[in-house]
Amino acid sequence: MTHDRTRRSAGILAGPLDGPERLAQHFPRHEATPGTKLLHRASGFLGALVGLDATTNHVVVRGQTGLEKRLPNTPGAFAVDGTAVTLVAPRPAPSTRTPEHLERARVSTTTKTASGSRAVVGARARVARASRILVEGVHDAELVEKVWGDDLRIEGVVVERLDGADHLADVVRELRPGPDRRLGILLDHLVPGSKEARLAAEVRDPHVLVTGTPFVDVWAAIRPAVIGIERWPHVPKGIPWKDGVCAALGVGDQGAFWRRLLGEVNDWKQLEQPFVAAVERLIDFVTEPD
Repeated sequence: MTHDRTRRSAGILAGPLDGPERLAQHFPRHEATPGTKLLHRASGFLGALVGLDATTNHVVVRGQTGLEKRLPNTPGAFAVDGTAVTLVAPRPAPSTRTPEHLERARVSTTTKTASGSRAVVGARARVARASRILVEGVHDAELVEKVWGDDLRIEGVVVERLDGADHLADVVRELRPGPDRRLGILLDHLVPGSKEARLAAEVRDPHVLVTGTPFVDVWAAIRPAVIGIERWPHVPKGIPWKDGVCAALGVGDQGAFWRRLLGEVNDWKQLEQPFVAAVERLIDFVTEPD
């Protein structure tokens, strides 16, 4: 019924001559499939499509460095393979499920995701919500993805990197949190009197939830037994935590060590409980029904 009303009202009095409906006719429609390589024509930002928020008509694009930007989806705003297009929501895939598929799905309903939640077999990723989760850096984002990625895709929640918490207040102001745009923020070392606690106080808002852990670095949120040690080495104050840990363990390549550490994480049971609780609270907050 809504579609019929839209067609009847789309006459010469429906809007300005160069309104969105008329402008969209000049650009071919292209389905906004996650992973599509996009060029934002106005800014030159190039990246992969994360998701389309059909409610606000914005898209989230992840650049080559991992930076994610939320950009308005106006007709012709993006180019795919050099052609300016109008991005539209993907069409549902036709069902190809045979009795054999259905039987396998029935048997698999007890499968758990890495976060411990029940796996939804054959579920498609939801269009990205306006609400999102912000984390401090790339390692935080990778660890959250490793354990909660399936849940976040089902819920349509995008995780964005702050690349340091010092500019948190500016980011929150730019994202304009509200009832339909909740922000969940995950911080390291969120303890009384810390810099992180002060930054969290600066963004206090009913539509913003800041959680965190007592750990100085997200590496410490992984149980040390994962790599066969009893506890993480003590790092004297004034020495960057990662540097101190690698020196104590005789590690020369931090990047390789992180890849090894992340690769050993299979589920939430290998993470410290404060980190698990902090992430779960954020997911519940940003997916809470209005």
